Amino acid sequence: MSIPQRDGDGYLIDRDAWTPEIARAMAEADGIALDEVKWSHITKAREYYDAFGVVPPIRKFAKYVEVDQKDMFKLWMTGPMKPITKYGGLPKPTGCV
Repeated sequence: MSIPQRDGDGYLIDRDAWTPEIARAMAEADGIALDEVKWSHITKAREYYDAFGVVPPIRKFAKYVEVDQKDMFKLWMTGPMKPITKYGGLPKPTGCV
């Protein structure tokens, strides 16, 4: 599968090109395994974005998915919102570098 063009941070240039298959291919290309839990975070972030039109800050998102923020950091091994939004085909979270 060919991955659509991405910016320097790995985000899709054309967010409308996103599909679950493309998300998985992007993660694989980046050496990230998307298990069921990570995938649920991605789908919940997309759901949140569709409902509210914004990417939530981690604190608000952790509450939204009813997961302890610290557990999300452990699971993703980094600030969780960056990979969640990247593989979710969403805009970069504000406050993330």
